[in-house]
Amino acid sequence: MHFNADPPVFLRQLFDAAVRRAMPLHNTQAFLPAPPKGRTLVIGAGKAAGAMAHAVEALWPQDKPLSGMVVTRYGHTPDRPQHVSQRIDIVEASHPVPDKAGLEASQRILSLTQGLTEDDLVLCLISGGGSALLTAPAEGLLLEDKQRINQALLNSGASIGEMNCVRKHLSRIKGGRLAAACAPARVVTLTISDVPGDDPSVIASGPTVPDVSTCADAWNILQRYGIALPPQVEADLKTGVLETPKPSSTWSNNSVQLIATPLQSLEAAAQVARDAGLNAYVLSDELEGESREVGKVHAALARAAARGIGPFQKPCVILSGGETTVTVRQQVTATAKGRGGRAGEFCLGLAIALQGHDNIWALAADTDGIDGVENNAGALVTPQTLQRASEKGMQATIYLDRNDAYSFFDGLQELVVTGPTHTNVNDFRAILVL
Repeated sequence: MHFNADPPVFLRQLFDAAVRRAMPLHNTQAFLPAPPKGRTLVIGAGKAAGAMAHAVEALWPQDKPLSGMVVTRYGHTPDRPQHVSQRIDIVEASHPVPDKAGLEASQRILSLTQGLTEDDLVLCLISGGGSALLTAPAEGLLLEDKQRINQALLNSGASIGEMNCVRKHLSRIKGGRLAAACAPARVVTLTISDVPGDDPSVIASGPTVPDVSTCADAWNILQRYGIALPPQVEADLKTGVLETPKPSSTWSNNSVQLIATPLQSLEAAAQVARDAGLNAYVLSDELEGESREVGKVHAALARAAARGIGPFQKPCVILSGGETTVTVRQQVTATAKGRGGRAGEFCLGLAIALQGHDNIWALAADTDGIDGVENNAGALVTPQTLQRASEKGMQATIYLDRNDAYSFFDGLQELVVTGPTHTNVNDFRAILVL
């Protein structure tokens, strides 16, 4: 079969296939437990929480009791499917920096767990973004403190595992504490993974999963990145007062089911590429590191494939996922402050390293439809990207230096804008080599 599609259109088709594979309604049925003797409470948080709640409402027996509440990001509540009655409240709050609405939602979720019995079932719907949305600060910590710490972690270049270790120990709901509040009811967690390695204790900071990290780990991370705590909270962290629940036999009645993962979505995109007559390679579903540097590495692999050397045979698509990071550089002036997220910065680093290679195109986007805090999912790189930028007087390295990938690709009309997708299996990257 000869590949004759338009490269940018085709790359978007790959992204859409990856997102479609991770939609909650397509993945929930097989993991729903049988209704219990008592009542069923649904709680949860994340960018996919609204769509997950709709899926449960659609699939749960109409004659069985069902109630509860989930919290999702502002603007991420999907339209309710026709003929699906509302039994679960969906509220919205801020992400990635928590706000008062998230605090109130977390307090309400904790209050819903009161009075549960061993005959009851708790369905906890967890997806990426839940960590910021479930904000219940530890004793002595104000919401303003959590906002400052969260923003500092986001700007530091810390990995998702490091950030969530800190979040767990500075919370009254994360790191297994939500499941503990549900006892003695059985807790079944349905989760969509957005983290490298699909570790349930990392997804949304594992509110229903025991935590193996320690207060000492969290303190070391805060010291590493120079992030201060209020004196009493610092003392409580150092002495272990804020320790999280650890693995034990008391968790035997609870279970966690991964209903969608990054690898499944990458494989769905790979199959679309193969059906189009291309070789398709999934590099990894758990790449981490600085976005711009990961972009350089991908560029080297793509250039090698274009030259006919290395493990990838053209024509091909090279796919990868995971969660890269962006370390925000010191801004010189307020007007020089950059805009953009991980996907955009990856694309900018990739474009600079490719230097306008004739036969390479790429798309990188966040599968939740939002790259960082902007309105785009990601960006597109074409053989003409750097040339068109030069013609407009835009120097790519300057935009990269100030973490301003959004403005760069916006100026070229090469942003990928999808709106919220109502799922989240993290970064999606596809490089097309012809």
